[in-house]
Amino acid sequence: MNTIAAGHRRLPVGQVAGDRRQMWPAGGLRRAGLGALTAAAVALPFVLPPYLLFQATLVLVYAIALLGLDLVVGHSGQISLGHGAFFGVGAYTAAVLIARLGLPYPLTLPVVALLTFALGWAAGLPALRLRGLYLAMVTFAVAVVLPPLLKRFPSITGGAMGLSVPAPRAPVLDDDQWLYLLVLAVAVVAFAGIRNLTASRGGRALTAIREHRAAAEVLGMRPATHMTHAFAWSAMYAGTAGALYTWTTGFVSPDSFTLSLSITLLAGVVIGGPATLAGPLLGAFVVMGVPVVAQELNPAAPGIVSGLLIVLVIRAAPTGLTGLLRKAAWGVAGRRS
Repeated sequence: MNTIAAGHRRLPVGQVAGDRRQMWPAGGLRRAGLGALTAAAVALPFVLPPYLLFQATLVLVYAIALLGLDLVVGHSGQISLGHGAFFGVGAYTAAVLIARLGLPYPLTLPVVALLTFALGWAAGLPALRLRGLYLAMVTFAVAVVLPPLLKRFPSITGGAMGLSVPAPRAPVLDDDQWLYLLVLAVAVVAFAGIRNLTASRGGRALTAIREHRAAAEVLGMRPATHMTHAFAWSAMYAGTAGALYTWTTGFVSPDSFTLSLSITLLAGVVIGGPATLAGPLLGAFVVMGVPVVAQELNPAAPGIVSGLLIVLVIRAAPTGLTGLLRKAAWGVAGRRS
């Protein structure tokens, strides 16, 4: 029966939409991969030894911080060198609330989130007038000022000696397993929040402003307002990650939140892949690996190693590790078809 005689009969999908037929299995594969990744993440605390589980917990902590930084760098197209400071503020706030005031661990998260959101809003106000390199210099100043400031109040912050925090006690499971699952739960919420935020009207406005600021203004968007919101949310994510860092390590010190941390976080975003959900997770492995590499080369060189990695990735893979994996997946799918 030819096509005309078929009349109202719908032709097989493969004859009129072969490309769509190829997309459906890919979508199913993506969902299956996400389910497998979730199952593996939940199973990790029951198969990893304590030290590796500690490292895995820190990867999740840094992934949350990179999600926030990527909102400014990847989705907004700006450069921030101050997110190590927001991370440190969150870490120290949680430490002081727990060690000095005896606040329960779970209550430190909303306090830290509100405080760092307000600080991010204040830091984002220069976006009303500054952008690009000038905005980067403002955030650079924030990162430089924080460590000496923390040392000025030893009665509160512990000064240069730092501040120890008692480890959270688990109602069930081992302490390290329970802590990992708590951080994993926060990370899942953080990833879902960024996904919804970037898909919202405000997120699309950030992308439009990044691509063509003047055109976005003509369409009625307010770049300064959207950028201020982005800084506030971004700082809140970094601060929340800092609080989780305190939970995980049980110790905070001013020397842990220097400018090198800000540069390393920026390297994690660029290397992982800006403006992607997978990029912060891949970048978190970089953030964990850079200190190890720096220690082998020069104990005082994490910032240098991060800077070199940024240059190499921009030269070899401008879209980061996520872009490389995507190209590899497309190449495999192309060969199969």
